[in-house]
Amino acid sequence: MDNCKPCGGAIPLCMVSEFDLPLDLVDRKVRKMKMISPSNVAVDIGRTLAPHEYIGMVRREVLDAYLRSRAQSVGAEVVNGLFLRYEAPKEPNGSYVVHYNHYDGSNGKVGGEKRSFEVDAIVGADGANSRVAKDMGAGDYEYAIAFQERVKIPDDKMVYYEERAEMYVGDDVSPDFYGWVFPKCDHVAVGTGTVTHKADIKKFQAATRLRAKDKIEGGKIIRVEAHPIPEHPRPKRVSGRVTLVGDAAGYVTKCSGEGIYFAAKSGRMCAEAIVAGSANGTRMVEESDLRKYLAEFDRLYWPTYKVLDILQKVFYRSNAAREAFVEMCADDYVQKMTFDSYLYKRVVPGNPLDDIKLAVNTIGSLVRATALRREMEKVTL
Repeated sequence: MDNCKPCGGAIPLCMVSEFDLPLDLVDRKVRKMKMISPSNVAVDIGRTLAPHEYIGMVRREVLDAYLRSRAQSVGAEVVNGLFLRYEAPKEPNGSYVVHYNHYDGSNGKVGGEKRSFEVDAIVGADGANSRVAKDMGAGDYEYAIAFQERVKIPDDKMVYYEERAEMYVGDDVSPDFYGWVFPKCDHVAVGTGTVTHKADIKKFQAATRLRAKDKIEGGKIIRVEAHPIPEHPRPKRVSGRVTLVGDAAGYVTKCSGEGIYFAAKSGRMCAEAIVAGSANGTRMVEESDLRKYLAEFDRLYWPTYKVLDILQKVFYRSNAAREAFVEMCADDYVQKMTFDSYLYKRVVPGNPLDDIKLAVNTIGSLVRATALRREMEKVTL
């Protein structure tokens, strides 16, 4: 039951209220962000946050255990097992048969005991390496590898990270993502990720530690974690009465790599579609009912995924572009738009005049950064 997705752990403010999460699950309330460019230019972010606004930092092993326990308390049957495969029904309204390895420690079998049960519908919430997705022929997707070390640092250094997170960008920490230092309960999580250079992930991790060296010096690594992160939704997300949610469906945003909220939201929307489609269990749910969940999810969040996809393609393609990105983040308007979109999970419509100003400034930042890169290349030749 402790096999949870390890990396990340940032949750938006809206998730706390929307999913009625107790505040003691939130280890740290981040109100300050520091973006650090390839040349180590640092920009402080968070000036536009209201006093009650923050990004919550949680440990997935704690959050997941709480959500599982809460589901069990209202009637869900929790089974400790490993999904193996399913059999589709032979009749139109027949049952699916789920085959799995059952673990309860009573049979003494290392691999668990093979069991099966029948269900009306299957919701695959089994992560980026989803076996449900494989069984239903959902297709492959591009994925990133996230690598993270939990580091226990001295108390005097932990004060700096009390409500602060850091993001490092540059070819040294990742050619297509970013490195991070996120505060946890009594330690920090130091990590990075990449899609294009997975074999070099430990090299990028070493570079991230080096960039943050002065602030985590004296720290002891207490846990090492790694996990695949999907880069886009799967080509197929429903087949009959089988569908996917969360990482299994590919609901992780580019640029930020965030997926916790979208996993929870897609799971709830899917469950609501099943309840409505089955008329509270009085009729058999159909594929068309599950497609309603997909259509509504895409309607609500496609703009968010598209905007972040564009941002990643524009600003993560070179160190010059990353310098421009960090420079752009110093603008209060950019900070407000970014935090409003992240904290409340909506693409916020901007002020037309400010949008024009932002476009001009962005172009200027890109031009300056590109010119600087060319001058530096001349020096190094």
